[in-house]
Amino acid sequence: MARKKRSFGKLLALFVALVVVFLLVIALIWYLAAGRLNEPTPVPGPTPGPGQPQSQPASCPDVQVVAIPGTWESSSADDPHNPTFNPKSLIANVTRPLQQQFPASRADVYTIPYVAQFSNPVALPPDGQASYNVSRSEGAKRANDVVAGMHANCPLTNFVIVGFSQGAVIAGDLAAQIGADKGPAPANQVLGVTLIADGRRDSDAKPIGPDPDGVGAEVALKGVNLPGITMTGPRGGFGALGDRVNSICAPGDLICTAPKSAMNPLNIPGSLAALAGAYGNPVHSLYNSFAVEQDGTTATQWTERWAADLIDKAPTPAHS
Repeated sequence: MARKKRSFGKLLALFVALVVVFLLVIALIWYLAAGRLNEPTPVPGPTPGPGQPQSQPASCPDVQVVAIPGTWESSSADDPHNPTFNPKSLIANVTRPLQQQFPASRADVYTIPYVAQFSNPVALPPDGQASYNVSRSEGAKRANDVVAGMHANCPLTNFVIVGFSQGAVIAGDLAAQIGADKGPAPANQVLGVTLIADGRRDSDAKPIGPDPDGVGAEVALKGVNLPGITMTGPRGGFGALGDRVNSICAPGDLICTAPKSAMNPLNIPGSLAALAGAYGNPVHSLYNSFAVEQDGTTATQWTERWAADLIDKAPTPAHS
């Protein structure tokens, strides 16, 4: 009997070990399939020097507006100059008026096309969307490449950067790299940046309108690294662009006003579920009517007027 019990115990231990290995393999496959966060690698940025040209090709715009839509507001195949994937895209309330005000020679208004999704990390069965890591990585690369390409071909063109929601995270990250002289264009050629509902909101940008308590969801959940979702924490400032970055955040929007207690171990599961659902909540979707000034000027109206003013006052480079 003793031998039989020992044999049974060994078999049971082997079975448990196999189950654990199987579950670890499944978890690893899930983690890898969900996608890792791949942001553009910071490199020493271009800086003006004695060799700075005095003119640029006639095809170059004086200013390029780089607009990055939020979650579910874009697709990888959308037309950057006439996006139609989501006709109700919030960022379009900024870009369309700018296109109507300025000829393309003065302002190239470029809306970054990317997958713009956020798969719910706790959805069973999976919801079939691209993960946040995959989406954010694609958006970041495309935004970086657009600015790098414009600066390489049109070295005197200045930039205005705008982002909403997931697009604000991408736009803010791009601004932080440029401000640290590790981005695709010199900081002195970025006229300004406005981030609406920034998931990495901290105290390092000028608030426009209310300045509610809380921080961006990625700051509150710093260090959380699950399949397809990596919370990267605060940026650590915008460097040389620190005086040119604006932040708009509505009270009650969990994307940009997450409670700092979200990282309490008992709160993490609920925090992740709340984050996944926050993109569709009423507060987050109403920036087109959210007033940031006493006269009723809304977030998108303010951003459009701010960008138009920067374009109006921007230098007019010589063309050859």
